[in-house]
Amino acid sequence: MKPVLLRLAGFTILPLLALVLPFLLLPVIARVVGAPGWSSITAGQAIGVFAATFILWSWNIAGPVAVARSRTPQERAATYSASMRSRLIIASVVLPVMSVLVIFVAHDGYRLDAVTMAWATALTGFSPAWFGIGIGQPRILAIFDTLPRFLAALLSAPLILATGQIWIYGVLSVVATVSALTSFQRRFGEKGSWFPKSPVAAYRELIAQAGTAGVNLTGSAYASSPVPIATSTVPTAADTAGFASADSIYRLGLFSIVALGNTFQGWALEHDALNPKRRHAIALTSHILLGVGGGLVLALLCPWISSVMFGEDVKADHLTSLFYGLSFLFLSASTPFIRNVLIPAGRQNTVLRWTAVSAVIGISLMVASGLSSNVPGVALGMAVSEAVLFVGLLIPAAGLLRAMPGESQKVGSTL
Repeated sequence: MKPVLLRLAGFTILPLLALVLPFLLLPVIARVVGAPGWSSITAGQAIGVFAATFILWSWNIAGPVAVARSRTPQERAATYSASMRSRLIIASVVLPVMSVLVIFVAHDGYRLDAVTMAWATALTGFSPAWFGIGIGQPRILAIFDTLPRFLAALLSAPLILATGQIWIYGVLSVVATVSALTSFQRRFGEKGSWFPKSPVAAYRELIAQAGTAGVNLTGSAYASSPVPIATSTVPTAADTAGFASADSIYRLGLFSIVALGNTFQGWALEHDALNPKRRHAIALTSHILLGVGGGLVLALLCPWISSVMFGEDVKADHLTSLFYGLSFLFLSASTPFIRNVLIPAGRQNTVLRWTAVSAVIGISLMVASGLSSNVPGVALGMAVSEAVLFVGLLIPAAGLLRAMPGESQKVGSTL
């Protein structure tokens, strides 16, 4: 377990430290802009998350495997550069569309803030974090992914307090991200231009990864939709401000699921593991425990946490917090099914099918609730979608887990 604990420390503690200041920056933003601005900025951030998933395509799932299987640094460089070329093609379409959508959703007077926040979030789709996961080096996440955002928050916090201009953080975050990507490309990528040498070849790469990318995109569509749906369908900004606060705390909590997934994915899938079933069981149990603990924190403490962080005016209500807690539980429990079992077994269509079903059900409930001004109902739609996905994936994943080799007598005697 020592290698696992070291990975857990690397993939959790270092990024967590970098998240401390951005976490503290949110209360500053909430108090500077008030309810309409808070709803607009969180909506822009949510749309940016979906754009980032689109740009990332399938590299967060396929990338670590490809890098881990590379035999030479040159092969790893070719894999990373191929990812940049394909992601640049996607970004050239996604970023303009995202900007228009954010302008439409945001309230008057806060469109620039919302758009810059969306850009800062969307560019995380270019993150090389998956590369560090593939080669088992958490420091890559710290240096080239979290540290730039940490510095952007550190520099922008006093400027926002002094000027009241929220767009400063978005602009500084974009500059920091581009600078980090340039540095990473020079160290780990192929020499030459980032841009596709052959658009046809880059397009074929995108099509080849469409199945895995579809899982990412469909899941992100409904995962990122609650705040934009609530903001665009509920007429009063004050009614959605508390909802936006609950959503922000929920998304900060999602970092723990990602970190735990990064920790166990490579370990559970090592081709020379003596007891794969035991490793998968440990990963699944860890995710369930995290889901229960995180879900309880959201359900019971989110209103109090939001009032302390963002102020009483944008405090989350108890019912919305409960539904977000349920979403956290089911999302955490289904993560190892997707990342460690079904996708590696080539069952992308199964994951995509159930993700699409859950997304249609969830988004339909969210829109219906928003149009009837039932703000907690939007969060309920999110929880229902995550529950449907978990139940749908449970049977096929359990079948694959049962078919895995168990612990041999020799191995069992040494544990």
